[in-house]
Amino acid sequence: MTLLSVEDLRVGFGKSGHETEVVHGVSFEVAAGETLAIVGESGSGKSVTAMAVNRLVDFGGGRILGGRAVFDERIDVATATEAEMQRLRGREIGMIFQEPMTSLNPVLKVGAQIDEIFRKQHGLSGRAVRQASIRALDRVRIPDAARRLDQAPHQMSGGMLQRVMIAMALAGEPRLLIADEPTTALDVTIQAQIMALLAELQRETGAGLIFITHDIGLVAGLADRVLVMQGGRAVESGPIDRVLDHPSHDYTRHLLDAVPHFRAGQAVRRDGTRDGRTSALSVRDLSVRFPVGGGFLRRTRGVVHAVDGVSFDLVPGETLGIVGESGSGKSTTARAILDLVRPSAGQIDTEGRSAVQMVFQNPNASLNPRMTVRALLAEPVIAAGQRVDDTVLDRMHTLLARVELPADLDRFPHEFSGGQRQRLCIARALMLNPRVLVLDEAVSALDVSVQARVLELLIDLQREFGLAYLFVSHDMAVVERIAHRVAVLYAGRIVEMGAAQEVLSDPRHPYTQKLIAAIPSIDRRRIDYAIDTEDVASLLRPVGFTAPPQTWRQIGPDHHIATEETS
Repeated sequence: MTLLSVEDLRVGFGKSGHETEVVHGVSFEVAAGETLAIVGESGSGKSVTAMAVNRLVDFGGGRILGGRAVFDERIDVATATEAEMQRLRGREIGMIFQEPMTSLNPVLKVGAQIDEIFRKQHGLSGRAVRQASIRALDRVRIPDAARRLDQAPHQMSGGMLQRVMIAMALAGEPRLLIADEPTTALDVTIQAQIMALLAELQRETGAGLIFITHDIGLVAGLADRVLVMQGGRAVESGPIDRVLDHPSHDYTRHLLDAVPHFRAGQAVRRDGTRDGRTSALSVRDLSVRFPVGGGFLRRTRGVVHAVDGVSFDLVPGETLGIVGESGSGKSTTARAILDLVRPSAGQIDTEGRSAVQMVFQNPNASLNPRMTVRALLAEPVIAAGQRVDDTVLDRMHTLLARVELPADLDRFPHEFSGGQRQRLCIARALMLNPRVLVLDEAVSALDVSVQARVLELLIDLQREFGLAYLFVSHDMAVVERIAHRVAVLYAGRIVEMGAAQEVLSDPRHPYTQKLIAAIPSIDRRRIDYAIDTEDVASLLRPVGFTAPPQTWRQIGPDHHIATEETS
């Protein structure tokens, strides 16, 4: 049965009668139980096409200009009334958005937002609503689900928030689910679990799935058919095997060539020899803990051990890749180094805070849209108590040229592409001539071809300035490409660390092996994703709890694994 039939769909933005067309005559079908992957880089029109299917473009200044989009062989979305669309959205057509922080209400607890779905769409009330919401978070592998319901969105990591969004979409049990880059912020093991959940939903309900992504490796394991978009047009479509093995369009071949392939450590290009260099950053026994209140007088009833006894050194010219699941402590470790969260214990040695700068995951959230390039680059200089003189202006022009951006200091962030905005963030981080850059998922939101160019830029800058990088990422293929050494975090503790080639080619800790086994590959087709029923490690400990000290076993010259139980 054809669940959705789209014919010659055209979408535009602007005033009525003067729209700028951005989707040009796209056609496709989705059958019940089928997965269609729509792939393409930013600006290709894939997200706008998906938003048109449930008429969400109407709320962003867009509209369907022509064509048909027939759902369930009875409702033409292109001409349906808003009342009809309200009955379709959520229950019949579900949507998982790419950016959870713009999709969740920042002033409401997560539980209140999930509860609303079960109240309105399933008629639940009272205690049954709370229990259903806990089960929804359990399904997407969020630890301490009951506690998380009482948190606001800003208290959760990006990966956690994305899982909340997925849980909310699945709670509606839609017949057609549109997933717009749903796993961009997720590590490979959670990504595999989300794929398993989507596959389970399809098996149980016969739901159709439109999966929008730039990750061709992920598409290979999930999709039945693929539609490739460029410049608002469908340039190639067909069964997954034919498109991936015998692409007929140059753009499809370009996307396939740009995909970072994980080679089990064999693609590591960077020698981890440290040559006795003095540390640019030294971290010893770092711990970050957050009290959890509740009950009578909101007394502390537990402590979240977000980071527990983490130690490492970083030398000039070296990249240490920090990998692990969302919630493992990667970003908290990075933020503690910059004093963005206050460490509970441990020692961090640098040459002052200006010696360490950070590049965040989302350049849109990092750059003030009201500030010009001049003001953005001057911001760290002013914060450090320095004057913006001719020397600083010269450095602005030098860094803009170095990151291959135009030397126009009066432009605004919206005038740049996503990759250019991230380059601007890198230039800003270099304004104070730091010794260490902390890069927190700095390339995960970028298209694969843009991602490759930014990685090459980072490698070039490291060689030129002798920078040390703490590179936080969930993407093992990216880590393999850029890292000299790798540290694997699990439940707030490092469980394996060493030279990148040794760790990635011969992982010894069970958790590292699990991470690597879950990496998607273009060669793995129609994976039978299985839901992991193992309990998720909780970081919530009783007040006064002290974790046992870790002991280490040496595997190679620069390869160690923890032997203490860390769950």
